[in-house]
Amino acid sequence: MAGVSPTDLQKALSGAEYPADTEQLKKVARSNHAPKEVTERIDHLGKKQFQNPAEVSKAVFQNE
Repeated sequence: MAGVSPTDLQKALSGAEYPADTEQLKKVARSNHAPKEVTERIDHLGKKQFQNPAEVSKAVFQNE
């Protein structure tokens, strides 16, 4: 799942309210017309709760 940059993730999650779970983050990403790759990355995070954007970014990019 290459091709997602931190900027892509930041744009996709613009307006998200934290704490947020993955379902909420996917909803925000879709409403921001995020690329499919971004929503797939969020999907692969599992059922987790995130306190802030930095936690999301760390989880998304930790396995690269």
